[in-house]
Amino acid sequence: MIASYESFENQNARFWIENGILFFEYKANTAIDLQVAMRVVADRIAFQNDRYLCVFCDTRGIISIDKAARDYLAKSGSLLAKAVALIGSENVSITMSTFYLEISRPSVPTRIFTVENEALEYLKDFV
Repeated sequence: MIASYESFENQNARFWIENGILFFEYKANTAIDLQVAMRVVADRIAFQNDRYLCVFCDTRGIISIDKAARDYLAKSGSLLAKAVALIGSENVSITMSTFYLEISRPSVPTRIFTVENEALEYLKDFV
């Protein structure tokens, strides 16, 4: 039997909640500017419906992100998040995620992973 879960999709991302974790996946070839960042955060917050959740964020679809978007995501992107695990595999997404952590300094515990199981283990401590 397949577990049922809530889900939502917009132009730039898909998200769903499973086992108390919000899975957030950027779609392929997503370029993030301030407008895109504001839209995905607003949609995520509405989707969460005032629930604080751990966030598993798959950044592998991102091809670029500008400074205004990084700054916005560092602050508002962490609203209603207990902790965030960023997943990346290609050099570009890892580089962008590392830059985001070091320069923008998100307001909740956030780590970068390349292995999904390790990211899920990290988030279990916060669920």
